[in-house]
Amino acid sequence: MPREQATPFLLPLSLPHMASSSTALALLITILIIVIPCPLLLFFFFSRRQLRRPLPLPHNEKKKETKMMSGLLLFVCRCLLLVLASHGPVTVQAFTGTYGINYGRIADNIPPPENVVILLKAAKIKNVRIYDADHSVLNAFKGSGLELVVSIPNEYVTDMSVNEDRAMEWLKENVQPFLPDTHIRGIAVGNEVLGGTDQALAEALLGAITNVYSALERLQLTDLIEVSTPHSEGVFANSYPPSSCTFKESVIVYMKPLLDFFSRTGAPFYVNAYPFLAYKSDPEHIDINYALFKSNSGIYDAKTSLHYNNMLDAQIDAAYAALEAAGYEKMEVLVAETGWASAGDENEAGATVQNARTYNFNLRKRLFKKKGTPLRPKIAVKAYCFALFNENLKPGPASERHFGLFKADGSIAYNIGFRGLKPSGASRSLLSLKDLGARGWVASYSMVLTTCMAALLALTM
Repeated sequence: MPREQATPFLLPLSLPHMASSSTALALLITILIIVIPCPLLLFFFFSRRQLRRPLPLPHNEKKKETKMMSGLLLFVCRCLLLVLASHGPVTVQAFTGTYGINYGRIADNIPPPENVVILLKAAKIKNVRIYDADHSVLNAFKGSGLELVVSIPNEYVTDMSVNEDRAMEWLKENVQPFLPDTHIRGIAVGNEVLGGTDQALAEALLGAITNVYSALERLQLTDLIEVSTPHSEGVFANSYPPSSCTFKESVIVYMKPLLDFFSRTGAPFYVNAYPFLAYKSDPEHIDINYALFKSNSGIYDAKTSLHYNNMLDAQIDAAYAALEAAGYEKMEVLVAETGWASAGDENEAGATVQNARTYNFNLRKRLFKKKGTPLRPKIAVKAYCFALFNENLKPGPASERHFGLFKADGSIAYNIGFRGLKPSGASRSLLSLKDLGARGWVASYSMVLTTCMAALLALTM
């Protein structure tokens, strides 16, 4: 996993606004004064400890030192927050790093949320999406440091669009009481609403989104929580080659006002991209190696003169092409769902354990490279994998119940580098990674410094 996903000391901020050279200088001075001395203090601290205490420290002394060092790093972060806040507004970042997971719970045999937190922290997965705002999950995530996106299901969208007060009631019941201990960083309003057959729901989506955002403004939470909605591939008229992709005529009338709104708030375009579904629908004409990130001849887009060696990149760039054609070429595309089923019905081509392992292993490897797509090489691809568990109560074809990276008992469904919950029920101290040690402190410090330098670069752009 990326190191930034293993540390709780990240600042989920970005600074897209313009700043003067004096502002950048002020931040640079702050970095020099506050952050640079940290390694010297750490070296001095540990050196004195070794000189004065040659014998192993008692457990309670170790806990005191851990608290001292944690306090030092938190102090640095708070100082930086004050400096950054004094130089203008910030835009919420709902995603840390490049890898996340969808935590679906349509099942009666998966571990309780408290155990899921242990599992996620052991796997060093920091970004998590759920499909509701279940209070047992929100309570379990308190103090975990995990970044959570909650959802307003489709059945509430119409009601939410009627008036802002209804949105405010929902926020006061399902979001505000859990802050700040539970790191709720985003609200997804509906799921794959556009491109479907429910026209009334499509008409209500914009109103629901604007009401939720306005209610967040009244609560002064728009700098902390992002509002978005994920789309299926069904919103596109065509996606091959990627450069030819456009939105359907029946969708654009609803999509354009949404894109106008999200371009003002800075939210990305979220898309559910499944090479598995594309391959399943046409296995005779799609090279499975192209869908699985394996060696293949790829495809060539003559309009852009770009070559694609995997389908996910092509699907993402198709979304970028559609956005550009609609006039929103600066909007980022983020993958809200992608995955591969490990089993399915007889007519579901490619749904095997081996293919699921190959896709998810290569997806994780590709995301950790923090590289962009051929069309947007400077924008690192970010994606939420689907899904955390096999969900035994999901309706539909058998594949719907076999997307999990983990089995119902918390053990791994197949090996892509994660550890599952141990059958014996390992203790939280073993899996929660609370005892960082010296290397953990260095990693935490390095991430603080990296954040500072990224902020400095953003200020000087």
